[in-house]
Amino acid sequence: MSILSGKNILLGITAGIAAYKTGSLVRLFVKSGANVKVVMTPSAKDFITPLTLSTLSKHPVHSSFINEEDDNAVWNSHVDLGLWADVFVIAPATANTLSKMVNGTSDNLLLATYLSAKCPVYFAPAMDLDMYKHPSTLQSFQKLESFGNIMIPAASGELASGLVGDGRMAEPEDIVAFIENDVLGKLPLRGKKVLITAGPTYEAIDPVRFIGNHSSGKMGFEIAKAAANFGAEVILISGPTHQKAVHSLIKVIPVTNAQEMYDQVHNYFETVDIAILSAAVADYKPKEVATQKIKKKTSTLTLELEKTKDILASLGDIKKQQYLVGFALETNNELENAKGKLKRKNLNLIVLNSLNDKGAGFKSDTNKVTFIDDQDAVTEFQLKSKAEVAEDLLNKIISQIDA
Repeated sequence: MSILSGKNILLGITAGIAAYKTGSLVRLFVKSGANVKVVMTPSAKDFITPLTLSTLSKHPVHSSFINEEDDNAVWNSHVDLGLWADVFVIAPATANTLSKMVNGTSDNLLLATYLSAKCPVYFAPAMDLDMYKHPSTLQSFQKLESFGNIMIPAASGELASGLVGDGRMAEPEDIVAFIENDVLGKLPLRGKKVLITAGPTYEAIDPVRFIGNHSSGKMGFEIAKAAANFGAEVILISGPTHQKAVHSLIKVIPVTNAQEMYDQVHNYFETVDIAILSAAVADYKPKEVATQKIKKKTSTLTLELEKTKDILASLGDIKKQQYLVGFALETNNELENAKGKLKRKNLNLIVLNSLNDKGAGFKSDTNKVTFIDDQDAVTEFQLKSKAEVAEDLLNKIISQIDA
């Protein structure tokens, strides 16, 4: 899955012949999983129709402040468009539009939206050779980059005039790849490897029965998604769950029981930078597992249980440079018990959940957590979605490993 998946991409199209390529560009953005809206200069409609772009993006295309063709005129808010976008891409960016961007001219909807945008702005120049090399154009490139805008370099090739040289807009595939690589390169966990455990473990009693718990795995999967969105390479070791993690940076390793999870965690731990153990691993397992289904012969059944291996403690014993995070689900003396677990298992951070908090714990889309780090700093959060909790956790880890 592309790093652009789920992002809001605003595509600004200006009046250059290369505008005919923007249909393909919209399709590629949509294929990457992004939400795409298009804003055009009025003259850009001479090169590609709004109908084409609207059909491909599945959103209305805007080119003026007011939809004058409607009986009831509707105001197109440049502020709303600018704030909606996670990424603003201006392609093609003509010499005329680039000059106006430099000088703050706001004589059309696209330029007004540019001035309102709070997100990263990419521009892909497209013009003839002499225009591209003109000192005023080169000055526009330099000035726009000094504003923090990001230039997608033009390619060299045959131009509309018949000349051959610089000024050809980058191909749609190259524009998407450029933005993906630029976004990835700026992510705080780029180059880091993160190990995450999630879900329950099932400890077999016989071929059809097991000891388990109510963990859905949702918290661990949200942490994995957040880590991947921050640029990390993620190894997600998960017990049985219906959760899915479709992301190019996430490798999912399914396991069933505590021993399998222990083995897989130790298989990868030495190579990772961060380990976050959010799985609800069974503390005990049957000492003997029946090879045949146990028949219901008596009114009671006695099982002898033995402890499973403590995965978190075993990592605390051998960790070197790794940042190690554990979870504590408590029902009483929550803070005291979590602090004890943090020190006893040699953790850098522990995430405390309390089953006494409504909306927290298993099988919920929300969670209420407290972070306790190895410097005894305690940070308590209000009830949030598990996706938000995952981002809070990653931001806490990043702040500490960068300190």
